Amino acid sequence: MIRPLIVHLVHRFDTGGMENGMVNLFNRLPQEKYRHAVIALTGYTDFRNRITAQAVEFHALNKKPGHDPAVFLRLFKLLRELKPTLLHTRNLAALEGQFVGLAAGVKGRIHGEHGRDTFDLHGQSWKYNLLRKSARPLVDQYIAVSQDLAGWLVRTVGVRPDRVNQIYNGVDSVKFNPRYGARPPVLPPGFADETTVVFGSVGRMAAVKDFPTLVQAFILLVQGLEEARRRARLVLVGEGMARAKCQQLLDEAGMAELAWLPGERHDIAECLRAMDVFVLPSLNEGISNTLLEAQATGLPVIATRVGGNVELVDEGNTGTLVESSNPQAMAQVLRSYLDDGTRRKTEGLAARGKIESSHSLEAMSVAYQAVYDRVLAAKG
Repeated sequence: MIRPLIVHLVHRFDTGGMENGMVNLFNRLPQEKYRHAVIALTGYTDFRNRITAQAVEFHALNKKPGHDPAVFLRLFKLLRELKPTLLHTRNLAALEGQFVGLAAGVKGRIHGEHGRDTFDLHGQSWKYNLLRKSARPLVDQYIAVSQDLAGWLVRTVGVRPDRVNQIYNGVDSVKFNPRYGARPPVLPPGFADETTVVFGSVGRMAAVKDFPTLVQAFILLVQGLEEARRRARLVLVGEGMARAKCQQLLDEAGMAELAWLPGERHDIAECLRAMDVFVLPSLNEGISNTLLEAQATGLPVIATRVGGNVELVDEGNTGTLVESSNPQAMAQVLRSYLDDGTRRKTEGLAARGKIESSHSLEAMSVAYQAVYDRVLAAKG
């Protein structure tokens, strides 16, 4: 019997939380049940090499910047060639593929919401919501990675609740595990010792992640406080447009030596184990994979009170929530963690426990299989 082919349509397959979740999913879904192919409207990178458990085809449609109607003709032809049983589009940038999938004769269609960008931060744009509502009759089932996104699909987009599946991302709690003993040797020589508190973050340095606010908060923490200058350090792992701005802020404040911005890294588990507190300053989030990985590493989390962060951080138990775009408030919270080693340890242990009980890769895989099987059964 030929296994059904599931085509996953994305704007681009590159380093990012959504893509990391897809990698984890491909590495856990039973290869005897389905075949998979990824179509990227623009292109893909070597990030795909992290898929190790099964062969996944990749196709790039090389969409031009801006409006490029020809890309949908190329998508139509490719779908007719591949003949998938299911089309799984992800996020707004791929949603128009639902119309092409219908025209190409794809029987089952699923759409996933993983988070929103700065151009539609709260999902209230009438133009984009018109597109979402137009595509609504075409989508058999929706998958939302957070309760926040699931509720928005029902209230704002008008999706029937029985067509919305809320599935949290899972995390590899074996790969991401707490530090015992000395820090792994990933930081620059002499950057941190046993008395240092390393505040860190990992992610795309895009506008929606708002890393400059974290840098400003760190500067406020250190300014005029010799103890903080001696003990506090900042690590920002990731590449993107905001990296230069973050470095500029540190340079202008005379604090470049207190921070490490290495760009993109492929040893994220070791980088996280070198940190003491994880900080996520986003303007909005679906469900942050790096936040989950930090919790699996046994780190307390300081995160902005937006989107799915509220669902992942149990305030006072596994971390602290702070208002977004408020470096003064964030600086005060940084100071409280700098001064309280017991709190860091206690919240880190609680965060690890939460991951082990509620965010396993197995649970995520089983939930996705249930949605795929439900649509496959409905389509015969």
